[in-house]
Amino acid sequence: MNDQPEIRPLGIIMLVHTALHRASQVARTWANAGCPVVIHVDETVSEQKFLSFQSELKDEALISFCKRHACNWGGWGLVSATQTAAAQILDRHPDVRHVYLASGSCIPLRPAQELIQFLSDQPDTDFIESARVEDVTWTVGGLDQERFDFFFPFSWKHNRKLFDLSVKLQRRLKVKRRLPEGVLPHMGSQWWCLTKETLSRILNDPLRPKYDAYFKCTWIPDESYFQSLARKHTRHLESRSLTLSKFDFQGKPHLFYDDHLKLLRRSDCFVARKIWPGADKLYDFFLSQEVRDAPRATPNPDRIDRVFSRALQRRLYGRPGLYMQSRFPSKGRDFGLTAQKYAVFEGFSELFEDFEIWLAKLTRATVHGHLFAPDQVEFSGRTKIYTGGLSDSAKLRDRNPTQFLTNLIWNTRGTQQMFQYGPADTPSVGDFMTGDRNASFWIITGAWAIPLYLSGKEIPELRKQAAKLQQRELAHIEMLRSHATQARVSIWSLAEVIDGPAEPLQTMLSQYMPREALALTSMPKLHKLDGFPQFLQELKNAGMHPYLMGDFASNDNTTTTAPKPRPYRRRT
Repeated sequence: MNDQPEIRPLGIIMLVHTALHRASQVARTWANAGCPVVIHVDETVSEQKFLSFQSELKDEALISFCKRHACNWGGWGLVSATQTAAAQILDRHPDVRHVYLASGSCIPLRPAQELIQFLSDQPDTDFIESARVEDVTWTVGGLDQERFDFFFPFSWKHNRKLFDLSVKLQRRLKVKRRLPEGVLPHMGSQWWCLTKETLSRILNDPLRPKYDAYFKCTWIPDESYFQSLARKHTRHLESRSLTLSKFDFQGKPHLFYDDHLKLLRRSDCFVARKIWPGADKLYDFFLSQEVRDAPRATPNPDRIDRVFSRALQRRLYGRPGLYMQSRFPSKGRDFGLTAQKYAVFEGFSELFEDFEIWLAKLTRATVHGHLFAPDQVEFSGRTKIYTGGLSDSAKLRDRNPTQFLTNLIWNTRGTQQMFQYGPADTPSVGDFMTGDRNASFWIITGAWAIPLYLSGKEIPELRKQAAKLQQRELAHIEMLRSHATQARVSIWSLAEVIDGPAEPLQTMLSQYMPREALALTSMPKLHKLDGFPQFLQELKNAGMHPYLMGDFASNDNTTTTAPKPRPYRRRT
């Protein structure tokens, strides 16, 4: 008797508008794996090219073409094309369990059977990035909530002047459209994988005409239509995409070339876009793969974010001391804002137990807690009055927080001062320290989530607080990375530090005790974070998109069973 679970087919929708020969290769790869494929070809493609493309694939019984729509960027055509193709694949292939949306420039990074097996283990799960509008940070162009409040009758690409004039006029008139009943706008990647049930409910919803009429007048509806309606109809939603799709700081998609082969393999994702049509090496390698016997890692598009982050920093900020005609740095002001050097630690006391005690013992410096905490100044030893007559009153401190800091540094000249800081602390002093060349920042991004995780509170109570802390930390990090920054800055993600805690600690200590740091013999103890990746995934599932902490893969093995009690859930 075969105990293996039945593997049902996976349906593929391909939206094609260019490089038809490459789309043909990919479509055949899916069909050869037993996946029915419905292809939509942009109406702007000439009839001659379309017929030639169609003829090239006529021998494949599992490949069909749907009615064509004109697909302009940011317009409704992309949604119409997806709706048409989805309806056709569900009608012609009623046995599919999941439907995967891909573009003509996508290629599978792993054999289709591995994707089919992955989805068969989670038959009721929809994989679609879906975040609340106020929690989205990746939009480029200044339109977040406004894309749902205003009307967009003009194309941003083809009628830019009319587009801008329309937006300006609606802002002046304070236009705010009424949301359809039962819909809360969410945004995310266009490339999703939905169950047959969820997709059928979206297409057959009695209120669909109202939803279509509403989203038809929004901006870039392909990033919000299915992302919003999936929330209404899903049984279980994983707020993530199985497609590796990266964008630069201008909102333009990254192109992958032959020299990205190792990078794409490291991602463990099932599909990637956009692939350059001339990348013969990528197409030859990935379209000829066979199923591996050894299990592979859970797909996680964020796994290679570090590489993209470093590349972005190199592109935007260059390298220290490198002068060239394309990037000539402006000269900073040649004076300090404080009397001597000091160190600011962000995230260390949240991740490590008794970090202040450990650091003070090794460096023999004065190590404070959060000097700019909302409720109280946490001086070293938690004294109420510190050197220079400084009070631990947060109310007195916040009358002039920058002067509080300069007084502290002045009054303790000759003694190394160190203190903790975070996104919940007074923000104005963070801006001040950014321009101070005496400041040294040692930052673990995303560590603010650990106290939330350890609090035992429910996700609905934590979502807004987590979103606010992430937004504040992001603004702080962006300022630290600006050209105007004078402070010394070292940044790690939370995931990087957990993977190798010795590296940031030794790097930091080498600045204050060079000889002893060469042999780090004691380390502070990490907080227990056994259920932390699942905590982050449930924040995503609630509509909040935590990402500053780095690449924590979710535990996919638990998604098909009843949820177990988690460490961060309050027990009664």
